[in-house]
Amino acid sequence: MTTAALLRDRLVHLKGQGYPAYKALRGDYAMADFTLHLDHIQADPFAAPSRVRVTVPQTTAQFPPDLWSLPIRAIALADYLTRQFHRASQAQNQRLGSGHSGLIEIIRPSQAILERSAARVTAAVVELRFQVGLPAQGRRIAGRQAATLLTETLPSLVHQTLIYANLDGAALAHHCNTAEDAEVLRSHLADQGLVAFIADGAILPRRSGVDPAPLEDQAIPFQSPPSLRVRLPCPHAGPLTGMGIRRGVTLIIGGGYHGKSTLLRAIEMGVYNHIPGDGREQVVTDPNALKVRAEDGRSVTGVDISPFINHLPRGQSTRYFCTANASGSTSQAASIMEALEVGARVLLVDEDTSATNFMIRDRRMQALIAKAQEPITPFIDKVRQLYRDHGLSTLLVMGGSGDYFDVADTVIALEEFCPRDVTVEARAIAATYQTQRQPEGGSNFGQPQGRRWQAPANPGVPKVKVRDRQQLQVGATPIDLGAVEQIVEVGQVRAIAAAILATIVTPHPPASLTTVLDTTMAHLAEQGLDYLSPWPVGDLVSFRRLELAAVLNRWRQLPIHPPG
Repeated sequence: MTTAALLRDRLVHLKGQGYPAYKALRGDYAMADFTLHLDHIQADPFAAPSRVRVTVPQTTAQFPPDLWSLPIRAIALADYLTRQFHRASQAQNQRLGSGHSGLIEIIRPSQAILERSAARVTAAVVELRFQVGLPAQGRRIAGRQAATLLTETLPSLVHQTLIYANLDGAALAHHCNTAEDAEVLRSHLADQGLVAFIADGAILPRRSGVDPAPLEDQAIPFQSPPSLRVRLPCPHAGPLTGMGIRRGVTLIIGGGYHGKSTLLRAIEMGVYNHIPGDGREQVVTDPNALKVRAEDGRSVTGVDISPFINHLPRGQSTRYFCTANASGSTSQAASIMEALEVGARVLLVDEDTSATNFMIRDRRMQALIAKAQEPITPFIDKVRQLYRDHGLSTLLVMGGSGDYFDVADTVIALEEFCPRDVTVEARAIAATYQTQRQPEGGSNFGQPQGRRWQAPANPGVPKVKVRDRQQLQVGATPIDLGAVEQIVEVGQVRAIAAAILATIVTPHPPASLTTVLDTTMAHLAEQGLDYLSPWPVGDLVSFRRLELAAVLNRWRQLPIHPPG
């Protein structure tokens, strides 16, 4: 392992040479307070920047053990350090030549506290992974600028952001405490019979559809209605009160622009912990909650959608349904059945993104079009069966159909972002104004058949390209993820893409799709995100089993075998 002085001398000596000469620097360097690892050197100043790591021994970093002794606190500590390094490097970055010259960049975190391969903290070491654009003039090495970047600028950033004594200890503790509180709140949901909890005082509105930061000026703090108020313990914030949403079928109703979808979105994001100041730090949701919607044009492979769609023209089976171009109703039915197959416990549904003919078929339409001529059984007739027969709860935003009053356990009305429990009133209205519609689709939901995965015998290694948070490509096949709404960072897509690649190239005997998912998630639980890459990378972010399944289900080459 060479020293910082030797590294500086080597960089100065490389001045003016062709850019590929940088590759000779690959290796480890003992700096004053840390070790610098140059893991991968870019071949060109315009190529992806070089992959770099720093490791700081805990004897130098000196983070108190209580900040990393629990898994959730270690994740929160690593998250905090990633954010600190991101802010400091963004302020430090300056153009030092052509291409990416002078860039120091780490993965950009969202509002969620997530496990990322960018940082890890153990009893022995603090490690950070990021990218550096080694300086060049044209395609010639700018040796002196590189020496300054790696032996002065970078050590300064490490000193600012990875040494406990140089950080705001109170803010860091609060960050870790906030994550632990949310984790504990979420752990209490099941024993309280809840699927979600929204704390009093939470700020739910966001600045815009593309800015997830909290709306600050006009936001109304959340206040739970007394009849739905529960009290849950927290190790740091103390006991908290807020609205508990119970298992079963819950409607969120109200006029337009009164906060229905805002509440649902907060609950949807409650599967993740959030940073202090986000406003949703104490909004927590069952970790197996999944948002589903209509999705015109998506592919469906081998899904049993018969509980919702049956008796198609020309006798097409819906027990093993395949299409490259699903309709809104068919795609929504498929998404619900896929969610049930992979173990979702809560469905989150917004009528604004649902297919109307999938959600409701009212009495007048039933009178005009006989059931024998309508293959779709609407969701209204299956939502209670899903809960009764499979324990799958539903939280539904509904502003246009009071028919759902007949099947709801709880009805919450939003008025200017303030919730009211109107369950009693809704039931009285349902009794007074009976719809007279006939339930359709039988009295039981049924037991859908699962699917079998069969990896190709000689799959090769397809190229995987991540375009952004909403699209990746496996081989020549793009996968549109625009409707997978609980993916919040592009690093999750990169990690899912790597998981898919590992699954494709690993030989499998015929097995259920759920077994394949379980195997992948077990490897991740045991080995961490490094399971997904043969070399150290800093751009992977943890994901849920449900998102891995959702991405696989939208892959048009999904290797599912017919039953029998």
